Amino acid sequence: MNILFAIQGTGNGHLSRARDVYPELCRYGNVDVLISGIQADVEVPFPVKYKFYGLSFIFGNHGGVDLWQTAKSMKLPRLIRDISSLPVRDYDLVINDFEPVSAWACKMKKVPCIALSHQSAVLDKKVPLPDEHDRFGMLVLRRYAPYTAAYGFHFRSFSRDIYTPVIRKEVRELAATNEGHITVYLPAYNDHDLIQHLSRFEEVEWQVFSKHNKEAFSHKNVHISPIENKAFIKSMASSNGVLLGAGFEGPAEAMFLGKKIMVIPMQNQYEQQCNAAALANMGIPVIKSLSRKYYDRIRLWLSAGKVLRVDYPDQTAQIIDRIILEHATIAGNEKAQLGLLR
Repeated sequence: MNILFAIQGTGNGHLSRARDVYPELCRYGNVDVLISGIQADVEVPFPVKYKFYGLSFIFGNHGGVDLWQTAKSMKLPRLIRDISSLPVRDYDLVINDFEPVSAWACKMKKVPCIALSHQSAVLDKKVPLPDEHDRFGMLVLRRYAPYTAAYGFHFRSFSRDIYTPVIRKEVRELAATNEGHITVYLPAYNDHDLIQHLSRFEEVEWQVFSKHNKEAFSHKNVHISPIENKAFIKSMASSNGVLLGAGFEGPAEAMFLGKKIMVIPMQNQYEQQCNAAALANMGIPVIKSLSRKYYDRIRLWLSAGKVLRVDYPDQTAQIIDRIILEHATIAGNEKAQLGLLR
């Protein structure tokens, strides 16, 4: 069976999850990987057949998505050309993690597209939403990467088709300790702003991982390092807590490791607003920005923040088995040989 696995390359969460999804897909045949997007900081340990510019949201420096830079970065003629040229009909199964080129190629050519993503879970009617409804943000979530069927991931299993997060193997195997520091990953803030605010909390050692600097340096009690996968998860596993954006994989991994977390959702990024609403519903502290206004809440979290215990079992193989059983265009006797028929 020929499988196309299409992955969103903006941010690091999609690629991190793909590290565990890819080998499970490989159990069922030949897997070609497609990645689109220009804002990732992690490498993947498998071959990539298609690399497209895609349609990326550009992180700003002051707490949100930079809408102007995002608009400037769009290359619509190139996107349309890539969509038209992608041979999705050559595949028996297309698995899509919020990736627009393959999703729209499938829609144009009437090929089934199976979403395996966090974003598809956010659209479920049973998932908590922010009090302030964002019609444009919801439209982006619905239209950015259309699909014909969806299997989602969220912080809780809100419905039958929503699973708890994929915690990658390298995180599952970590031994969590507490060396007292706070790990920080806030890619929408520049290093200057992070230092300005975090250094006010002089009793805390801050280990900050940055998208905006390629050299490590320290200022007072704030240590800045360029984002790098192994260093980041090592810091997180040995931390007293984690301060990060309201993405999906980062908070999920921190909670899995038994860390207290506080999240700051990106401005102009509706998915993160939705994630923040879901986390707040679970009792996780959420602040709207890194600013003086929230210093008291940060101090309270630092001194008395609680760990939320979660149960995130390894279900990746079972999820892929279910998708193959329900959607793969292979004969019944082949499914029986693969142990998929009950």
